Amino acid sequence: MSELFATTGTIAAIATAVVPQQGSVGIVRVSGTQAMPIAQTLFHAPGRQVWESHRILYGYIRHPQTQQLVDEALLLMMKAPRSYTREDVVEFHCHGGIIAVQQVLQLCLLNGARLAQPGEFTLRAFLNGRLDLTQAESIADLVGARSPQAAQTALAGLQGKLAHPIRQLRANCLDILAEIEARIDFEEDLPPLDDKAIISEINRIAAEITQLLATKDQGELLRTGLKVAIVGRPNVGKSSLLNAWSQSDRAIVTDLPGTTRDVVESQLVVGGIPVQVLDTAGIRETVDQVEKIGVERSRRAASAADLVLLTIDASAGWTPGDEEIYQQVQHRPLILVINKVDLVAESEWKTLQSQIPNFKFQIPTAAAKNQGISNLETAILEIVKAGKVQAADMDLAINQRQAAALTQAQISLEQVQTTIAQQLPLDFWTIDLRDAIYALGQITGEEVTESVLDRIFSRFCIGK
Repeated sequence: MSELFATTGTIAAIATAVVPQQGSVGIVRVSGTQAMPIAQTLFHAPGRQVWESHRILYGYIRHPQTQQLVDEALLLMMKAPRSYTREDVVEFHCHGGIIAVQQVLQLCLLNGARLAQPGEFTLRAFLNGRLDLTQAESIADLVGARSPQAAQTALAGLQGKLAHPIRQLRANCLDILAEIEARIDFEEDLPPLDDKAIISEINRIAAEITQLLATKDQGELLRTGLKVAIVGRPNVGKSSLLNAWSQSDRAIVTDLPGTTRDVVESQLVVGGIPVQVLDTAGIRETVDQVEKIGVERSRRAASAADLVLLTIDASAGWTPGDEEIYQQVQHRPLILVINKVDLVAESEWKTLQSQIPNFKFQIPTAAAKNQGISNLETAILEIVKAGKVQAADMDLAINQRQAAALTQAQISLEQVQTTIAQQLPLDFWTIDLRDAIYALGQITGEEVTESVLDRIFSRFCIGK
């Protein structure tokens, strides 16, 4: 059996990031029947402070045998069921860094707790009925959110905006199943089953499932982000474009071609979508061994990117080098960035337009002067939307596990419709209908297996 199901006993873990000379506060969280006794053993509260639930105490953490002072800290106690796990929970709020929290954790482990598995606090919250699986997954998404929109979508899931429609769809399927089974068991005492009404209801449920499935791509974008590679010949302004876009000096900019020798990354947010921008080395034939490695990495980055920004120098026109790179990346989603337009006269611009291939998205920029960046972001969002993915203003987005279960439910409902059309006995209707109910139950946790829980909670960090 998976270690994730070893949920007996009292668990403890550091619940905050441990970074030397960085964090001002470190929290050690303890949950289980021994949480309160451990707190009473380790924590000394001076004066007449009252030990009661949901009260913060000030005091000292001491080694119970030697009475050696470990830290000056705060203690927060939360009695079951009014806690994250619905068990007794205590938190030691220590000084940040490495030593203090590690020492407090070790004392907790020496006095009756064991080290928590990844996600075990949230797993206990699920098993104790405080959260369903969609809410648990939303917690993981919230912790890992890379943009405000991703955080808002995760919060919506945590508030039950995904669980509610899933439960309603499952309840509707259960109602249909009850109607059918009633006719099987009490056929003589009930009026005939309304086949048309059953089919209409199944069609409605299937349509709602289709709407939920349409949010899968949105969810993937919000969780993993969009990888964008800036490619082009040396000295066309790729690094200047990255710096202007990220409003930083991430990349070195000189008039010398071949300055960028490796892929430079920058994390941005465009329309609520996390974007990983890769500034690549200029692609050209070279005898310089180091530059050759950079060029090869540029090609790999372009082939792995979700979107390629092919950047050219407007003052140089469309060159054979540009054409060669275009042939290498034309199979990828593509935006042509025509940089250095501030150096081009109107007559030269018309000549350039006649030279370049027919790109759907052509964005003129003057990166050195921070011009054209907003138009570039607009083009990126248009490409995202062209893939039927909404970039923002969505309050839920399903993940891959949820999409797989919804797809299975949809297939099962289609099979029910086929069974009805073939006029098979009512017993056959119930088989696929039960499969649809089971698939929908997997999403929220009404139907759950150890492997599903293992897959979900193993992605969590220890302490959450």
